[in-house]
Amino acid sequence: MSIYYQDDYVTLYHGDCLELTGWLQADVLVTDPPYGIGWSKGSYNRPGEGTKSRPHKGIKNDNNADVRDNAILLFGLEKPGIVFGSPRVAEPTTTKAYLVYQKPSDAGFYGSFGGYRRDWEAIYLTGKWPPAKASHSAVIKTQTKSVNDLIAARYPGDTGTGHPHTKPLDVMETLISRAPDGVIADPFAGSGSTLVAARNLGRKAIGVELEEKYCEIIANRLSQGAFDFA
Repeated sequence: MSIYYQDDYVTLYHGDCLELTGWLQADVLVTDPPYGIGWSKGSYNRPGEGTKSRPHKGIKNDNNADVRDNAILLFGLEKPGIVFGSPRVAEPTTTKAYLVYQKPSDAGFYGSFGGYRRDWEAIYLTGKWPPAKASHSAVIKTQTKSVNDLIAARYPGDTGTGHPHTKPLDVMETLISRAPDGVIADPFAGSGSTLVAARNLGRKAIGVELEEKYCEIIANRLSQGAFDFA
């Protein structure tokens, strides 16, 4: 078990979440796992910008949803979860409800079809949740204007997340603020938005990230001393 970063709110492990156990003690799963769609991206012209997007060879363990499903199984099928995913792949077996993450306004041009952008993702609510009044829309929107702002956004001391699936902090804070009480777990920490959002809300969180380059980015985001409201 390798702790890469730790403070009063967040513990981050570097390694494989299916082999590490430290995150399993948490109470609520909030994660953006490999979707199982074999995603990769070539370079294309950004509309209205005159620039090309950066290609990306893909996400590890994204050939199928086995890693996602095994992580949910390890965490506990009855614990509440918030799991991002693609509607092109079967949802987790413990899914109880569906939300929609509406991406920034310049998202979804790559792979668009019939004039419609691919500008949304599914969010699955899994496991058991306490009863709650139906006071929220199932569509979760962001105030972030551009996908490029997420990937290349600059934080003090680093040059941006560099992660192609970075989630906006306002989206993660909205989801976590409405989640059941307890410690947050993110076994696929990626750029660290779940961990930063949890800390911003004063909630403890435990993350795991397989790739060390993203562990470094997460640690940079978390080690600024001030809460990250970017």
